[in-house]
Amino acid sequence: MAARKPQRRREFGTTRQLPSGRWQVRYWAPDGSRRAAPETFETKTEAQDWLTLTKADIQRNHWTDPDVGKVNFEEYALKWVDERGLAATTDELYRRLLRLHVLPGFGDLDLDEITPPAVRTWRAERLAATGSTTVAKSYRLLKAIMETATDDELIRRNPCRIRGAGSEQAKERSTATVAQVDALAEAMGPRWRLMVYFCAYGPMRPEEQAALRRTSVTLDPLAVRITEAAPELNTGRRVEGDTKSAAGVRTIHLPAFLYMEVKRHLDWFAEKEPDGLLFVGEKGAPFRRTTFGRKWAKARAKVGLPRDFRFYDLRHTGHTLSTQSGATLKDTMVRAGQSSEKAAMIYQHSDDERQQEVAGGIDARVRAARERAGVAPRARLAREA
Repeated sequence: MAARKPQRRREFGTTRQLPSGRWQVRYWAPDGSRRAAPETFETKTEAQDWLTLTKADIQRNHWTDPDVGKVNFEEYALKWVDERGLAATTDELYRRLLRLHVLPGFGDLDLDEITPPAVRTWRAERLAATGSTTVAKSYRLLKAIMETATDDELIRRNPCRIRGAGSEQAKERSTATVAQVDALAEAMGPRWRLMVYFCAYGPMRPEEQAALRRTSVTLDPLAVRITEAAPELNTGRRVEGDTKSAAGVRTIHLPAFLYMEVKRHLDWFAEKEPDGLLFVGEKGAPFRRTTFGRKWAKARAKVGLPRDFRFYDLRHTGHTLSTQSGATLKDTMVRAGQSSEKAAMIYQHSDDERQQEVAGGIDARVRAARERAGVAPRARLAREA
């Protein structure tokens, strides 16, 4: 009886020449499946080199299944938004950015087809078509989605690698003067003037004001308690819920000159129920962004402020007056409901008048210190000589 031949050990991979003359590589993947290289090679040496490198990747646990990234980007991105548990306004923003800016460029591609050059080309095209702030937000969203795909091991590396592309270079916003704030309040009319003052001297966000009720306000001390927000979506639906961040829950003490403004509004315009809304329209319904926006546009034009001056920008006035009144950065952060120093700094301004005041303050302090020390400046000594 002939001796049984020893079983041949299975080779990791093989190469073969195709009828076209190019070389194909086939190998055994870690899951036991037989795979072909994603491309063919011009020479046998190139094919052998690819096979050797792939074997080394598998042995070092660096191998990535080339088919794992064949997941449609649009499906993955929409699922990514669904799974985030976002606030209603953020959810709306992300879906709008995807629909208008990201999906037109990448919606038909698989995750592994989105490359750094493709991202650079997409960004350049978007910058030519829309504002840099919108492009920065869209880029940050794309980068976050692709970073999750990297964590899920669907792609080897995030293709969003443009340094600084997600940073917004916001221009310096205008700051309304006290006289302009008063003029805006007057132009908005009796029902809405308190909203102007709350935004400027609170400073309260519009969505925070929309959620205020009678129980939110005290006259002694004159203060407003912020516990929630009610932003209005583009669909017109108001979504009552948490403030923008945990820091948004706060008590804002108001300057005393607003006492009669607050009392008059409670008496005349707030809903009469004990827990009624503080700000409602002429017909008794919660105020709408579109209606309020039209009134604001007319008031802004009447006062002579630029067209890009938003109601929200009144917060800059409150921040600036706070710091000029001696408030620390932490004081300003608490008052405005901001959780980071970077966010608070955006609203702090120092114009030429304030710089002159600062210089005058330095001058006074130096002079006082010299007087106490009995030291005369050289310039004065020279004049006296």
